[in-house]
Amino acid sequence: MELPATEVPDEVRAGWAAIVARQPRSTLVVLAVSLAGWALLAWLVFDMEHPLARLTMPGSSDWSIANVAAVWGMWAVMMAAMMLPSALPMIATFVQLSERAGARARGHGFVAAYLLVWFGFSITAVAAQWALQAMEWIDPMIVSTSAALNALLLLVAGVYQFSPLKRICLAKCRTPLGFLLGEWRGGTRGGFVMGLRHGFFCVGCCWALMALLFVGGVMNLAWIAALSIAVAIEKMVPGGGRLSGVLGVVLVVGGMWRVIALLTS
Repeated sequence: MELPATEVPDEVRAGWAAIVARQPRSTLVVLAVSLAGWALLAWLVFDMEHPLARLTMPGSSDWSIANVAAVWGMWAVMMAAMMLPSALPMIATFVQLSERAGARARGHGFVAAYLLVWFGFSITAVAAQWALQAMEWIDPMIVSTSAALNALLLLVAGVYQFSPLKRICLAKCRTPLGFLLGEWRGGTRGGFVMGLRHGFFCVGCCWALMALLFVGGVMNLAWIAALSIAVAIEKMVPGGGRLSGVLGVVLVVGGMWRVIALLTS
């Protein structure tokens, strides 16, 4: 089902910056949730001796249920902190349309579904972390100890930047109006489904970049921030699609440099 173009308010057509400016409450809530996530991540990093922080950094692949829950919670918080700001244009646009229709619950459902997708992605990240630790390719700080793994992740992420799936998903993430026109569904349930679909497009756009967290370290705030900024630039900055290609070249060059270092060592 599509939203007729004639039903789209003029201010929505004006661009995401105008929408965010007209939705101060939604903007503040999204940013507050993201900042709370960043604060929790910072606490884990700066207080690693705390029992909860220790649970997120098991010393071996012999994880307890508490380890699994803590590691998943860490990934879920990190995904929310990283991805919500870059989704703000879409969230603000959808909330404005929902409020105009007197259906604020649609906006809540959209955001909940979007986060649900990333929480599901976090399950995959937890499984990857356990598997890599079992193979002794990452240390308890969740940093890769394998030069081959680093090279592989950089090459995969770089090549993926040029893939058709990346381009399709990035286009959906960069143009809220285009997503609304093509993916519109009515009712509260429809809003939830739209949130799921936008979340899947977002995962399709960013999963390879998120895999690079294992290269720089999941406990490395500077590395997490750098990836967050890269995602935001791709989605929100004019010309972000072209900058995505530049990032791809940088990642491929970095991966090839690591391969050459491996072969000559």
